[in-house]
Amino acid sequence: MSVRDLTYDVDAVVLDIEGTTSATGFVVDVLYPYSRARFAELLTERAEEPAVARAIAQVRELTGEPDADASAVEKTLNAWLDDDRKATPLKTLQGVVWSEGFARGDLVSHFYDDVVPRLRGWHAAGVRLYVYSSGSAAAQRAWFAHSPEGDLTSLVSGLYDTENAGPKQEPASYRRIAEATGIAGRRLLFLSDRPGELDAAREAGWHAVGIRRPGEPFYEEGVGDHAQAGTFDEITVRDSRSTS
Repeated sequence: MSVRDLTYDVDAVVLDIEGTTSATGFVVDVLYPYSRARFAELLTERAEEPAVARAIAQVRELTGEPDADASAVEKTLNAWLDDDRKATPLKTLQGVVWSEGFARGDLVSHFYDDVVPRLRGWHAAGVRLYVYSSGSAAAQRAWFAHSPEGDLTSLVSGLYDTENAGPKQEPASYRRIAEATGIAGRRLLFLSDRPGELDAAREAGWHAVGIRRPGEPFYEEGVGDHAQAGTFDEITVRDSRSTS
């Protein structure tokens, strides 16, 4: 498919967040420090909560330190933050912290200007929308619920992360999402800024478009031989009834 042919006959669009719908800089400069400042309290005062306890156990397993205390777990989380590692327990704990921050009004999410109008148009045309991000499903829900334009969760039919779908650069994860949604891969369109993710989606039989926004970390790298767009406005999605 050429870079100029960005018309797709699909039933659903699956969205990455960082670098695609939203600025990576916002996540790194605002959300990461917010979570870093709150990990210690979360790990010491709320370690018995199911989501927190599960994440702590996963950190201990991944590091091979079954007896790691709260301080050691926090040190690992901060090292993963420094490396921007997409570790599931890190994303789970960030999701807990961010969800509460959004609910308190400390945080408001970011979307590029072209995104929300296009999502509303696709949704109104009957195209289903899903999210697949390395951030936890809880964090995704909070992100869409607390946007500058209000609660957008009604636009989204499902949320997928590395825990309920799998790693984002493995084709099996995309097959798992297709099965969960009941939509054949050839009827799914994935939008992401990361070439490895686009490769995996295509291998699973999906359509894939690379989103390239100046200033984003993967902009210079490009998206390989995938179709690409600078904004969502360049993409046309058709369903069985209408075109948007």
